Amino acid sequence: MSAAKVSASEGRDTGTLGKLMVLLDRVTHADEPMRFTDILAVANQPRGTVHRQLSHLVEEGLLEIDTDGRYSPGLRLLDLASRSWARNEFRLIAEPHLKALQGLTGETVHLGVLRGTSIIYLDKFEGQQPVRMYSQIGNASPVYCTGVGKAALSILPTERVKALVADIVFHRFTANTHTPESLLAEIEEIRKQGHAFDREEHEVGIRCIAAPIWSENLSLVGGVSVTGPAYRLTVERLSEWAAPIQESAERIMEAMRIGLGPRR
Repeated sequence: MSAAKVSASEGRDTGTLGKLMVLLDRVTHADEPMRFTDILAVANQPRGTVHRQLSHLVEEGLLEIDTDGRYSPGLRLLDLASRSWARNEFRLIAEPHLKALQGLTGETVHLGVLRGTSIIYLDKFEGQQPVRMYSQIGNASPVYCTGVGKAALSILPTERVKALVADIVFHRFTANTHTPESLLAEIEEIRKQGHAFDREEHEVGIRCIAAPIWSENLSLVGGVSVTGPAYRLTVERLSEWAAPIQESAERIMEAMRIGLGPRR
């Protein structure tokens, strides 16, 4: 599990539901199925409580347990995720603009929203020459080393950004991954430019340019990005798409104001 995801999970470890969600997060974001002893070691809860909570999650179909006693995500999560994705109004509003941007650039386009210290990908349109990368719909990526993440941070008030940065455990994914100090400095530049770059900060060989998207009350903050392989997308090439991607973000926000405005 990413450091950002761990921080977000532990931050809401309050009450019965919060504790259940922490366990669910631990198992669903693990790289491989977890045994009871593995979960117990990171749960920071009594053995009996963890056993009871895992049993509830299995009964509800949110987790599955195999014959070797290892826990993994349950099929009910797929059903819940597919329904949420299909009915997400923001994603539906953005979809035609994402397709247009993909058609213009020929590269992979992402739509993401800020959740805690992570970016959750809501949609993705593959480029004409798909490239293997971490991003998938529903995946969470650290906010500090992704184009969409940094674009989203640039919209928030400075004090809120500093508070979020203070909650992040920075992991150095590549030689270009930010430190807290360099991140805060770049956020100031992004605010002036209106767009952000990912210069191989999360994955070696992957670059992107992103523009922020936000609602007027900042209840929704995220971004749209164009992503591709570094050998094809130089920073100069990405810079040529600064205006188109910012225009796409503005069109999405205008459509949001119309489509998600107050209902009469």
